Amino acid sequence: MAHKQRNDWLDWFQYLALRVVSMLIHCFPVEHNIQTAKLIGNIMYAFDRKHRERALGNLRRSFPDMPEEMRKTMARRSMQQLFIFFVEMLFTTRLVRIDTWRKYIELHEFRRTLELLMDRRRGLIMLTGHYGNWEILGYVLATLGFETSSVARPLDNPYVNEWVLGVRQRRGQKIVDKKGATSEVTTVLGRGGAVAFIADQNAGSKGVFVDFFGRKASTYKSIGLLAMEYDVPVVIGYARRREDRFFFRVAVQDIIYPEDWKAADDPLRYITQRYTRGIEDFVREDPGQYLWVHRRWKTRPKGEIAEAFD
Repeated sequence: MAHKQRNDWLDWFQYLALRVVSMLIHCFPVEHNIQTAKLIGNIMYAFDRKHRERALGNLRRSFPDMPEEMRKTMARRSMQQLFIFFVEMLFTTRLVRIDTWRKYIELHEFRRTLELLMDRRRGLIMLTGHYGNWEILGYVLATLGFETSSVARPLDNPYVNEWVLGVRQRRGQKIVDKKGATSEVTTVLGRGGAVAFIADQNAGSKGVFVDFFGRKASTYKSIGLLAMEYDVPVVIGYARRREDRFFFRVAVQDIIYPEDWKAADDPLRYITQRYTRGIEDFVREDPGQYLWVHRRWKTRPKGEIAEAFD
């Protein structure tokens, strides 16, 4: 399928506009910008019916016993996350440094993961979801001297993508293009390095269906297959924002070791279901920080009809 040709002038205009916004944002403290981001999120919740209904629909199916007013609060907070995340991304390189990171980051039950990162005899797979500030995980590790290679889809605008990559890779984190990432990922794991994925994306008709909030969700097979092929642990973690401030609890929800799945009847399904359950568990602790507007349940198992909001 041919890709639509991009307008270079429009791409430049978008890039320059974003840089101007970034400059203006940096004229004010990060906490003030977060409050502004929340306001913009509230406006989006009020006027963007499509994404509001998708978020509410996903919350109704995921939390059938939650009062409707609380679901509305969670959906509003979820839509605020989009804009808060943007503000935090712009401030991360300015605020999080080797001499300041403790002011903004609380590492919780992270010792075993740091030990695994230091063990260069074997590789490591690290996973998270679209929750809190998922980008800061790799950035903090790189700041502390632990290099990770994070797999991500490039942005459509090439100028914006190059700028954002510079921000994300400032401390040594490497971003690997999702398209054609297989070769680089296998090289990293083969030499005992760490690879990071956002593991809660819809995998389409070729994915393996596992339970996620009581519904079957198509999930990529590649993570489980890599773990099995290279015999490496899988760490499921998150960065949860505290009290809508630029402060995060970076924690590990679960670690899946090779010996865990080797006794399973279906190792691939075991790994995929367990890390998906790990993501669900930390989302349940504060559902408002999850990106409920993304189409996690878009692809349905054969014979199942998709819901309208999917």
